[in-house]
Amino acid sequence: MSIDRIVLAFAGIVILASAALSQFHSFNWLWLTAFVGLNLLQSAFTGFCPLAIIVRKLGASPGVAFK
Repeated sequence: MSIDRIVLAFAGIVILASAALSQFHSFNWLWLTAFVGLNLLQSAFTGFCPLAIIVRKLGASPGVAFK
């Protein structure tokens, strides 16, 4: 799996999990959703993604977006 797909899958899992946790525990979990969304937005413009750096160092193959 490429870095791009790993980053997008991880972001989707965190967003869905924090949205579910906000319904069952506390609305403060929505801050995590907002953080992930803002990080995705800034990475679209800057190309910088901390998770992509970590996954690259773990040996994942590069994709198109995060080189």
